[in-house]
Amino acid sequence: MESALDTGNTAWMLTASALVLLMIPGLAFFYGGMVRSKSVLNMLMMIMGALFIVGILWVLYGYSMAFGDSYGQAGLLGNVTQYLGLEGLMVDDPEAGVPAMAFVAFQAMFACITVGLIAGAIADRTKFSAWLIFAGIWATIVYFPVAHWVFNLNGDEGGWIYKLGVIDFAGGTAVHINAGAAALILAIVIGRRIGWPKTPMKPHNLTLVMIGAALLWFGWFGFNAGSQIAADNSAAVVFLNTFVATCAAGLAWLATEKIRDGHATSLGAASGVVAGLVAITPACSAVSPLG
Repeated sequence: MESALDTGNTAWMLTASALVLLMIPGLAFFYGGMVRSKSVLNMLMMIMGALFIVGILWVLYGYSMAFGDSYGQAGLLGNVTQYLGLEGLMVDDPEAGVPAMAFVAFQAMFACITVGLIAGAIADRTKFSAWLIFAGIWATIVYFPVAHWVFNLNGDEGGWIYKLGVIDFAGGTAVHINAGAAALILAIVIGRRIGWPKTPMKPHNLTLVMIGAALLWFGWFGFNAGSQIAADNSAAVVFLNTFVATCAAGLAWLATEKIRDGHATSLGAASGVVAGLVAITPACSAVSPLG
């Protein structure tokens, strides 16, 4: 039987996976530059620690929870044992255009960066060991099931949000809303940083923030365009939409600062970049470059 493997699409998926992985050190720089100097290393370690923990859990059972057949077709959770330890996925499928393992790797990066996104909300007030425990538990009981709701597109066996017809191309729900809600709750539960707001807590290194934003922008092309799972015209449209939306958001943030404060800032530019990237993620395949 002739293989249906598309080497071009496979190469793009592997490249996109590497681009999303690059977003993780970018996120570490972005957050690390914003915190006080005494907390930089802890923040960097929190982001990287989440990568280590979640990456292992994804291979063990996370992928199965997210992309296994839904229990009772309820769309709430994938069959935990179906792909346990990636069982059955390492065998070549002659009917697959892209190897299953390439998709596993791509989605692994989504899981890892989603947990890392939460870290910025608890800067200066969390022990590294406690964070690692939280990262593993949150990924298991929150991210993996929510990823199943949104990303499992397997018809009746797919996720309940997918079956509602929700447009979320690259993870506005499973990644950004999910991590944002967790970050807000953690910040409320843990409380303010000691000394705030009396003690100024300005970003200690704006150069790191700018480098982080640039790496995030670069990697986000893989995050969004890679979600097409093909190197085709739709992926190109998503790529350009991601670029244009980010430019518009960065410009809008700088203009707002200029009008409100009388001057634009590098922190504003970096913040605008990230805001634009987050905003375009769910709709990047459903709009044109001009909206």
